[in-house]
Amino acid sequence: MGSTERIGPQRAPLKLLLAAPRGFCAGVERAIRIVELALGKFGAPIYVRHEIVHNRAVVERLEGMGAVFIDELDQAPDGAHVIFSAHGVPKTVPAEAKRRRLFYLNATCPLVSKVHVEAERHHAAGRHVILIGHAGHPEVEGTMGQLPEGAITLVETLGDVAALKPADPARLAFITQTTLSVDDTQELVVALRRRFPQIAGPRKEDICYATTNRQQAIKKIAPEADLVLIIGARNSSNSVRLVEVAERSGAKRAVLIENAGRIDWSLFEGAATVALSAGASAPETLVREVIEAIRARYDVTVEETTVIREHVEFNLPRALAS
Repeated sequence: MGSTERIGPQRAPLKLLLAAPRGFCAGVERAIRIVELALGKFGAPIYVRHEIVHNRAVVERLEGMGAVFIDELDQAPDGAHVIFSAHGVPKTVPAEAKRRRLFYLNATCPLVSKVHVEAERHHAAGRHVILIGHAGHPEVEGTMGQLPEGAITLVETLGDVAALKPADPARLAFITQTTLSVDDTQELVVALRRRFPQIAGPRKEDICYATTNRQQAIKKIAPEADLVLIIGARNSSNSVRLVEVAERSGAKRAVLIENAGRIDWSLFEGAATVALSAGASAPETLVREVIEAIRARYDVTVEETTVIREHVEFNLPRALAS
């Protein structure tokens, strides 16, 4: 008698377009490394003010190593070692750490610190500063906290620009949050320059290289996709912007997912091509897990599209350099 081979249902073909660059940027890698090295050098616990980066997988891994995430410094005991998140902090935070004689490390992304320096330079020159950004975001709160209250005005929309009534229209400058949509920001910059032709701007673009590169990569592949998946947290500005960019670039649908376990598989019905990217605070492990989850259900062909190769590295704080 011959044997009978059991054959499972044939999986449908699916093209997976993988955006590059994607995931971790140099600022995120630096911030995470600061926490890891501090734990190794000083031991647990290390107190971190706010999420070091906006990603639960990263935060939970560091918690497992001994990091304790707190909302404000008053939750850290006397004598504690404290780290400030990559998004930056108002000047009152390190001032309070010094007052309490806490040992602290600043993991603020150097590109965010650059914006802080620009704000201080404009203020010292007697200019009122306009900040393009999103209210409530930690980076915006940190940037606004670099200057005295009232020295910075936040604008989020074209309507906000139209409503501006500066005391001296000839003494203005603008800066931007680093994780915004390049296209949206350009619209606001054009509107500001139209209203205030003498407004001073950044010497170099404030939106960080990683945000720009990830948006360019998704623009390249989104028009071909029936569905775009962006891996990232809902409180991650650059990840949310990637979804918006994908939609505007021609994707039939774009969604934000936290990890492979959060995929809504009903979205794949009728899809022949899916594009995948990850925000700057999402680790590559999450990307690989999503790819494997898709492979388990479909006959996948992966095509990676690289718009630029990144080689940026940032120095660590001197206290951890040795």
